[in-house]
Amino acid sequence: MNVLLVALGAAIGAPLRFIVDKHLVARLLQTTGQQVPLPWGTFTVNVVGSFVLGLMTGVTDQNWTLLIGVGFCGAFTTYSTFAAETTALASSGHRAKALLTVLLNLGIGLLAAVFGAALTK
Repeated sequence: MNVLLVALGAAIGAPLRFIVDKHLVARLLQTTGQQVPLPWGTFTVNVVGSFVLGLMTGVTDQNWTLLIGVGFCGAFTTYSTFAAETTALASSGHRAKALLTVLLNLGIGLLAAVFGAALTK
C-alpha cells in the first residue's frame, strides 16, 4: 500500500511540474523576450514544493505523508533540473544568473519551508 501511495502522488506531481515549468517559461519568454532567462519554472516548483513539505511537518498521518510529502513533492520538485540549469547558465558565461538562481532557490525555498511549518504550529 505504501508504494502505491507514493506512486499516486508522483503520478500527479511529475506531470504538474512539467506543465508549470513549460507554461511559465513560455509565458516569460513571450512577455520579457529575454534570450537567457532565469529558470523560473524550476524555481517556482521548488519553492511551492518546499512550502508544501513545510506544511507536511504538522501532519502525523503516514498515508498523507507518503502521498503528498514523498510522492507528490518528490516528483514535483527537482534538484537535478535545478543543478543542470544552473550549471548550463554558468558554463555559457551567465555566472551572475547562475549565482542568483542558487541564492533564490536555496534562500526562498528554505523560507517557504519554514513558513509552511510555522503555519502548522
